[in-house]
Order: sequence, then C-alpha cells, then structure tokens
Amino acid sequence: MPTQVANPTTPHGQRREMTTMMMMMPAGGGALMDHPLKSDDHKAKKATAAAAALKRSPTLKLKKLFSKAIIVRNSSNILFKSKKSRPKTPVDVVRQTTSLLSSYLNSLPHPSPGGHKHADKMAELDVLIRELKLILYGNGESEPVAEACSQLTQQFFKENTLRLLIVCLPKLNLEARKDATQVVANLQRQPVNSRLIASDYLESNLDLIDILVSGYEDPTMALHYGGMLRECIRHQIVARYVLKSAHMKKFFDYIQLPSFDVAADATATFKELMTRHKSTIAEFLAENYKWFFAEFNSKLLESANYITRRQAVKLLGDILLDRSNSAVMVCYVSSKDNLRILMNLLRESSKSIQLDAFHVFKLFVANQNKPSDIINILVANRSKLLRFFASFKIDREDEAFEADKAQVIMEISELEATASIGNSGELRKLCY
Repeated sequence: MPTQVANPTTPHGQRREMTTMMMMMPAGGGALMDHPLKSDDHKAKKATAAAAALKRSPTLKLKKLFSKAIIVRNSSNILFKSKKSRPKTPVDVVRQTTSLLSSYLNSLPHPSPGGHKHADKMAELDVLIRELKLILYGNGESEPVAEACSQLTQQFFKENTLRLLIVCLPKLNLEARKDATQVVANLQRQPVNSRLIASDYLESNLDLIDILVSGYEDPTMALHYGGMLRECIRHQIVARYVLKSAHMKKFFDYIQLPSFDVAADATATFKELMTRHKSTIAEFLAENYKWFFAEFNSKLLESANYITRRQAVKLLGDILLDRSNSAVMVCYVSSKDNLRILMNLLRESSKSIQLDAFHVFKLFVANQNKPSDIINILVANRSKLLRFFASFKIDREDEAFEADKAQVIMEISELEATASIGNSGELRKLCY
C-alpha cells in the first residue's frame, strides 16, 4: 500500500504525498527491480568512471599541456613586451637591411625563390627600405631628424649597403625599388660633419656608376637606375668619370630609345652631365669637340623625332651660352655645316624649336670674327632671312628677344660678301 509522509515545512499544514512504489517479487522468486534512487546512483557512478577514463586519455593530457603552453607564452609576452617593442635605431635599420641584402646576394648562385621563407625575407626587406626612407624624409607628420639622418648615412656607407642595394635592386618589387631610389638620391645630399661622404665612397667604388649607366639598357630598371645616376652626378668626381668614359657615346643612343619615358630620363641625365660642373664640361668639350658635336648634330639636332630635336637645340643653347664654354662656342659658330643645321631649325613649324634655334643662330651673326664661309652663306640667304625675322614673333612680350632680333636684322643687312677672311685658317686651327 502507498505510504503518505507528512511534510511539516509546507505552508498551512498542507501535506505533500510522496509515493514510493515497491515491486514485490513474483511468486516463484526472482530479483528485486532497481529502486529509482539506486538507478540515479548507478548513472552517477558510470559518469565518474567515464571521467576517470578521460583523465587517463593521452589526447586530454596533450590538450592540457597545450593550454599550459599558451598560458606560459602569454605570460612571457607580458613580461618581455617592453624589450620586444624597443624602437629600432637608424643604425639597427641599416644593419638589418645590409644583413638581408647580403644573405640574398650570397644565395644568388643557388637561388630558391619559392617558399614562404623567401617571401618572408623579401617582405621584411621591403619594410626595412621603407623605414630608411621615412628616417630620411620624415613621415608627413614630422620632419626628419638631422642626427638620425647622419647616423643612417654613416652606417649606410660604412656597411657597403649602397653596393648591395644597387646590385640587388632588380630583384626587389616595384614599390621597394621606388623607395630605394629615393633613399640613394637623398644620401647623396646628406652631410656628415660638413662633408658629403657619399662622394668619398663613390670615388672608391666607381664601378657602381657603370651599373647605373648600363641600367638604361633594361627598360624595367632604367628609371630607377637613372634617378640614382643623376643624383650621383652631383659629385664632380662622378661626372668627370662618366664624361671621360665610353659611356658618353652610349647616351646618344639612349636618348633615341623607343620608350618615351626611358628616352626622356636619359635626356635628363645627359643634360645634367653637360651643364652641372662647368670646368669639367669645358675640359671635356675641348678634348672631345669633333666626335661629340658630330654625334650631337647628326643624332640629336637632325633626329626624325620632334621631341629629340626640341630638347637638343635647347641644350645646345645652354652649352654655348655658358661663359665657361666661350672657346667652344667660337668654334661651333665658325662652322658652315653647323650654320646650315640651325637655319633649317629656324624653318621648323614649332615655335619652341624656332625660338631656341634663334638663340643659337644669333651667335653666328654676332661673331665679330666670322669666317668667309659663314659670311657668304648669310649674304646668299639675306632676303629670306630678313623676311623671316620681320614676321618672327613669340606669344609673349619679351624686350630682350626683340632687342636681339633687331640686332640680328641690322647685322645681316650690313654684311657684304667676301672671298676670304684672313683669320679663318687660324680659327679652324683653334677649333680642336
């Protein structure tokens, strides 16, 4: 029979019935069926046994060890965080850059461009070169620090990093090449104790200039090496080396390369060579007058390319009108072949070419010691020249231009044909 048990804790003396069902053994004997409470105990024991088995499992032990390792590592990061995040000095950045470049250069005989390790190193190198640039140029929010720039410059040339960077440049990605070009350019202007130590370094490593000049033969590298070369030419020792080398003749071909960007860059470098260091240029032209102007006239002034002609005639004016080159100018304006070239340039449809050609042509007319050949050509073409200059105008008002034009018209009007001039032979002797 069910047994009712009173619960004294229920409110108002209410009773809750708890019925315990007991199953009697059937007649003939048999086992006693499990009591519900005993069944729960049995399940609990099974769960405990399963937990014990899991504790003995190797997988669980590995998981525990892994969890402990993570805790230890995180603790280590916290303990040494300040040491790990210590900012790198300019010297550190140069050393790390040099180390990576050296490592890469040493692996060139047996390169392994594939794999994550190589990619990681190249990515790290990109970051380091960008850091060099930021130290030298600032980051847009702050100006570069002079002391940091000085330290970087000293270490850069001490570690021979310039050589490594130039040699490895083709293997860098495009952005890293751009950054490297800016770094090298900046370092040519960085003073250390009031000296440009880049000049001293290059004087002992002039073979690097050979690499830079030859870069024009590789369209993918021409603009990067060309930019570096122009900055190196700031040093007179470098300009003299290029002017006296076989490289000079190559520029007449580089300027005519089919790639507009490469040709324009080569032209900019050529102009820098021919205008920056006055005494060195005068010396070069005196020693190389014949072949230089023969190439200049035939390949540049008479080029089929309009842009080449325009840039060449402007550069010619810059060279001849410089006082340092007065002796060269007298020789140039004493040549009838040169005069014919300039008269043809005056007939160009381009006002820019006409104006630049005029500034050279007026030197032929103003020369007080004109050879007979020059006088006779001017007299023979007098009427055409006077008609041309009467209508020759420029888009802006320029008093100096008008005065020069009036002087040219007067000189040509007063010329008289002559059979010979006594000093023409002496002039030819003086013209190298």
